[in-house]
Amino acid sequence: MSPFQLTRTLPEDATDAALRADVLQGLTRTPKTLPPKWFYDARGSELFDEITTLPEYYPTRAEREILLDRAPEIAAATGARTLIELGSGSSDKTRHLLDELTGLVSYVPVDVSESALNGAAAALLAERPGLRVHALIADFTHALTLPATPGPRLVAFLGGTIGNLLPAERAEFLALVRTLLEPGDALLLGTDLVKDESVLVRAYDDAAGVTAAFNKNVLTVINRELGADFSPADFSHLARWDPEREWIEMRLRARRALSVKIPELDLVVHFAAGEEVRTEVSAKFRQDRVRDELRGAGMELRYWWTDGAERFALSLATAV
Repeated sequence: MSPFQLTRTLPEDATDAALRADVLQGLTRTPKTLPPKWFYDARGSELFDEITTLPEYYPTRAEREILLDRAPEIAAATGARTLIELGSGSSDKTRHLLDELTGLVSYVPVDVSESALNGAAAALLAERPGLRVHALIADFTHALTLPATPGPRLVAFLGGTIGNLLPAERAEFLALVRTLLEPGDALLLGTDLVKDESVLVRAYDDAAGVTAAFNKNVLTVINRELGADFSPADFSHLARWDPEREWIEMRLRARRALSVKIPELDLVVHFAAGEEVRTEVSAKFRQDRVRDELRGAGMELRYWWTDGAERFALSLATAV
């Protein structure tokens, strides 16, 4: 058997169709919104990698600290022979787990980017020639058909990405994950934690302006893919803390009244001066909320680990 298999479950044109639908729906509603997944073309991914190294942006460092400190405990608690990673990207974080999961046979990365999956698999197999990698080109927010792999299986959803989902979307996602778990399987979930507002806002509005460029990159993606004529200079980057919902919102605010043509959608979008487009929600969590949301999806929180400063948490849950 080949050590690497790639299975496509998304149609070739799925990304284009999804972008069209999201832009049309999001920019014709009030208030306007765009999903954060459209930040991540090649340039957006480069910018995000830069963000993770900024002094203000703590989540990546905090999660890495937990993985380095707790990977042996995670391995002992799960005994996983298969690791399934949702939204795997470059698979950088999973290397810490792979080093400790000594009984691991299979790794199943799931991502919408074929190039990211191919690149990550090549790097992993060069380091671990005995590993079997079966990559899935798939949208993890929709029902997944996983390849046959040996159990127990550990499903990992890291990076605090669950915070980008609205509450109803989180409930739907966690219920979907629950359907993937068989007896003995577990979910490893990364969640950013509620903390001082100033720390949170700085993490999403850095002094160097990298996050601002990342936020505006969504306009560049729409220009390139849909022929739009957005000028990123016409918009300001905003990051706000919503204390009631306990989430950060990233927004783009029109500096002046303007109209944008999107020929591929036969659409003209009008912006009033000061009008905002919400481009990302990043929810922050408390342990009780994580426990309650897992329980609502039919899972039980078994372990809770944080970094030394209690900024970020990894939780391990099993099906009930």
